[in-house]
Amino acid sequence: MEEKGEEERMKILCLHGFRTSGSFLQKQISKWDPSIFTHHFHMEFPDGIYEAGGKSDIEGIFPPPYFEWFQFNKYVSGCGSDGVGVVVVVWGDGSVGGGNGSVMVLEFTEYTNLEECISYLCDYMTKKGPFDGLLGFSQGATLSALLLGYQAQGKVLKEHPPLKLFVSISGSKFRDPSICEIAYKDPINVRSVHFIGDKDWLKLPSEELATAFHNPLILRHPQGHTVPRLDEDTTEKLRSWTKEILFHHQTSTDAASNDNGDDDKYDTSRENGDSSAKVEEEPKCHEVAHNSDHSSNKESNSAMVKRESEVVVVAQA
Repeated sequence: MEEKGEEERMKILCLHGFRTSGSFLQKQISKWDPSIFTHHFHMEFPDGIYEAGGKSDIEGIFPPPYFEWFQFNKYVSGCGSDGVGVVVVVWGDGSVGGGNGSVMVLEFTEYTNLEECISYLCDYMTKKGPFDGLLGFSQGATLSALLLGYQAQGKVLKEHPPLKLFVSISGSKFRDPSICEIAYKDPINVRSVHFIGDKDWLKLPSEELATAFHNPLILRHPQGHTVPRLDEDTTEKLRSWTKEILFHHQTSTDAASNDNGDDDKYDTSRENGDSSAKVEEEPKCHEVAHNSDHSSNKESNSAMVKRESEVVVVAQA
């Protein structure tokens, strides 16, 4: 597939994790083959709107400053946290949870600056968009899923075109019931792929988030709470997923362009008083749109059936 010019590419807004930065997420995504996203999508990596209110897990690994999108009501020292109120207790010996394979998850449901964060991102997307999709890691993935659910329910981004795709890496759901009953009320009908790590302490919450989407593609990897490196097989699976999205986007763009061209012919013939041209062009326009929609729906349904049973295991690169 040919690389498109910057102005022709689909746009993805990428939201970083808790107490990291946009530039750090960009560096992490750069581990992936550029033929998956970089060559075909315009990707933006903004920083969170609040400076980190505490120690960052990437101190000594990547230089500051560090940011967070919002805060929740409790952060427990010695525990892993995704920055949205899901805390997994890690004991002194490094074991997770309550022993015997169980995981102790403490859920907090009070958030600070969340509404301000949502307003900021909606304004950002309206002014710098439109965007076609979202990608997020940890807190950024959870926040992205919330925006998608809220848009589907008509709560936010009412003037923004519907988002088409979502890449979740170690994401989870919000825990506040007042949020859940809106954002996850119905399956979110957006093409989504969910990276879930076997050693990630957010493995179970990530699996739960995937169930909030219609026909999610689940990519499993043996790593922990990180943006994973991909082996050749998974790279091809993810590349195929993006190619399908790009194909449908191009098909709909071409159909819209053809429709506009037929409308111009119709307007010209009407201005010239040529009623016969009007009769000929109208059915042709509707027939093309109908066949295009039928073909696209057939391909889309076939792809969804394929993805529904597709679980990919990522090997350590």
